[in-house]
Amino acid sequence: MKILIVGYGSMGKRRMRLLQKLVRDVSFICVDNNPVRLLQVKEDGCRGYENLEQALKETPDLAFVCTSPGRHAEIILQLVNAKIDVFTELNLINKDYDLIIEQAKKNKVVVFMSSTMLYDKRIEAIDKIVKDHKKPITYIYHVGQYLADWHPWESYKDFFAGKRETNGIREIYAIQLPWLINTFGKINEVSTVSQKCTDLEIDFNDSMIASFKHQTGNIGVFAVDIVSRRATTYLEIIGQQIHLFWGGHNDDLFLYDLDRGMLKQIKAYASIEHVQGYADNIIENRYEDEIQDFLNMVYEHTRPRYSLLDDKYTLKIIDEIEGHIE
Repeated sequence: MKILIVGYGSMGKRRMRLLQKLVRDVSFICVDNNPVRLLQVKEDGCRGYENLEQALKETPDLAFVCTSPGRHAEIILQLVNAKIDVFTELNLINKDYDLIIEQAKKNKVVVFMSSTMLYDKRIEAIDKIVKDHKKPITYIYHVGQYLADWHPWESYKDFFAGKRETNGIREIYAIQLPWLINTFGKINEVSTVSQKCTDLEIDFNDSMIASFKHQTGNIGVFAVDIVSRRATTYLEIIGQQIHLFWGGHNDDLFLYDLDRGMLKQIKAYASIEHVQGYADNIIENRYEDEIQDFLNMVYEHTRPRYSLLDDKYTLKIIDEIEGHIE
């Protein structure tokens, strides 16, 4: 099988590494217009090209779009019109979704939208607990990491998360909102406050708190920042028969046992895979499971957990969040 990787940055390398575990007899073709990355592609034993048109002549079987999220749409459309099934990393801009859906249907190809948190077994456990509760709940959620630490091998000023249109706050919302919406319900009301509290050379606020009222009656507060010097994930869920705590790791998910009056640990993974260089709360298992779901969708015609229409809704909510602070 020939797989095309468009964008040989951190996510492109991650997807390639995991595909080597999941797919037998696989070879890779890579596209990247960065000369340094293109050289690395060749050093890693893959064929590399500066543009997509050249790579398509190799007739790949599948494609993974791992470029900066500001220009996914044009690449996806090229691949769909070449009748290639596509896995795309998350988008941060609502562009050409209807056209992509139309062309994918016309050309009978899959366009799989990444939403990695939906494949996290800790999130799956939380989702079941919340939905089994059957009564309104309140949650408090905080996700943050200092922007300059996201990609320590490059300047945040050269990285998409440091740009206003595809900023790091928007990135965190795009990663997290799909599971929040899936678990707590679609969002009816949004209110937002924000500020800038660092000397980072960016033209957007680095800290934001959004309050949500969901259609289900659940309410929540979601604090997002690119300031936290230690990569932080903290969740607390409160209800009449539920009190849950999660610190973002595999060993710190706890549910308060009402009968015994003590915290009970929930172990979602028997073992986890972590790659050095990433924050300690970033695990590879969920990325691998997500890729497997894409392969199942292509070859076994299964349904995805998250669709382009779902992502269109998520981006609408993010636009609404940002619109409250303009």
